[in-house]
Amino acid sequence: MGGTLIHSASIKAHLKAIPAGVWALGFVSLLMDISSEMIHALLPIYMVTTLGTSALAVGIIEGVAEATAAITKIFSGALSDRLGKRKGLAALGYGMSAFTKPVFPLASELSWLIAARFIDRVGKGVRGAPRDALVADLSPPEVRGASFGLRQSLDTVGAFLGPLLAILLMVLTANSFVTVFWIAVIPAFLAFALIVFAVREPERLPDLKPVRSPLSRRELARLGQDFWWVVAVATVFTLARFSEAFLLLRAQSVGLPVALVPAILVLMNVVYALAAYPAGVLSDRMDRRNMLAAGLVLLFLADMVLAYSSSVESVAAGVILWGIHMGLTQGLLATLVADTAPPELRGTAYGMFNLMTGLALLAASVIAGVLWDAVGPKGTFLTGAVFAALAAAGVLFLRRVSVRTRF
Repeated sequence: MGGTLIHSASIKAHLKAIPAGVWALGFVSLLMDISSEMIHALLPIYMVTTLGTSALAVGIIEGVAEATAAITKIFSGALSDRLGKRKGLAALGYGMSAFTKPVFPLASELSWLIAARFIDRVGKGVRGAPRDALVADLSPPEVRGASFGLRQSLDTVGAFLGPLLAILLMVLTANSFVTVFWIAVIPAFLAFALIVFAVREPERLPDLKPVRSPLSRRELARLGQDFWWVVAVATVFTLARFSEAFLLLRAQSVGLPVALVPAILVLMNVVYALAAYPAGVLSDRMDRRNMLAAGLVLLFLADMVLAYSSSVESVAAGVILWGIHMGLTQGLLATLVADTAPPELRGTAYGMFNLMTGLALLAASVIAGVLWDAVGPKGTFLTGAVFAALAAAGVLFLRRVSVRTRF
């Protein structure tokens, strides 16, 4: 039945096979991303044009925020393994982000924005690993890639609806950042309500081993060689891509009006959303190393296009390539973690995975900010292209390494 589903069933049948809990988690992600991206699409420009923040500071703030989320995921993921429960921690994380959102329109100084961004990302860290482990727990193995692809796709629909709403509201409010930030509070609280009332935790399987000390050397060793290969490749891969804040700054640098700058995130996330679910289905059918390599090649091309862009149209072309690479790779990496980690240690596995990739994103964002201030956009994106080429070479090398999984 599983083989028939993977190899001959229609997309519609795949969608029906995905559990209701995964759908609910997808819509929770959609709503929270609408809220977060309404703010995030405008925040870099707000900091630079209104508060006088440098591009380096933007890179540091974005990198530290994401690294904070990554570090928090270690402990929340490990705690979910110890408790044998995921939903409560995921709901707590969504609640933290929801209750932080009103700080953005109330803040009058950069320090308040930094604090709000920090706490919001702590909330993301608290929910991230337990939520991903919950998706893995809910999903049958034969549609695991499709399940992660669907959640990623819905998450990304929110990621482009958020900037689109930000554009419309900026036009309607004569560029009132504060008004847009207030409206962004609403979907955040809807997401929190949805996970509390619509998501049910699956029963823990009786044959799973209890986990007393998830972060002990003994338990981490149980994650296995295949899992650590996934982490190593994902870390190098993340060095090749920095915060999307620099896509916004790149669009502004070629003359896109401030009110339309969020359109860049709309474009990128539309492409991302369209690619994520088909990529998830495809990952259930083919060698996943090939998909990673293809995604890295696309990232290399995106960086090259963005490095030499001199018009809004050329920036848009680079952003489209960036979105396709995200669709091919992000759900795939989450699926690989679920494939390679023991079920009772999935929370810890996602925590370790996100720690390493979060630290890589911090490094990438800081490097991008330094290069932007020192030599401009061209140097920033050419450096990204170099890292992408190195990561692609690493994936191609791994094709020659014999491992038990399709990775």
